[in-house]
Amino acid sequence: MKSILLAVLLGVFLFVGCAVVPGPRGSGVVVVPALPSIVVLESEPYYVHGGYHYYYQNDRWSYSSSRNGPWVELPRDRYPKETRFKGRGVERGEGGKRGHDKRD
Repeated sequence: MKSILLAVLLGVFLFVGCAVVPGPRGSGVVVVPALPSIVVLESEPYYVHGGYHYYYQNDRWSYSSSRNGPWVELPRDRYPKETRFKGRGVERGEGGKRGHDKRD
């Protein structure tokens, strides 16, 4: 009895990081890895994780097995908690006071 319970718990823990969602038409069911809690995007809104390509646009995520698509909307429970853009911190004023001297 305990070994069955242990096997079930192990199975649950192994599948926690994945979601099963319908794939593009005719492809059946796809297992999609969850994105990390923080995703840092480069100059383009593409991110590769777990063998899938992810595309970020208008606060929405899509995924595909290829960068050329077809793209399928990612379920909201697979979204990262935070999306950052590399190099935008200085543009938003974080480095705005750099190089200024404090003189009385």
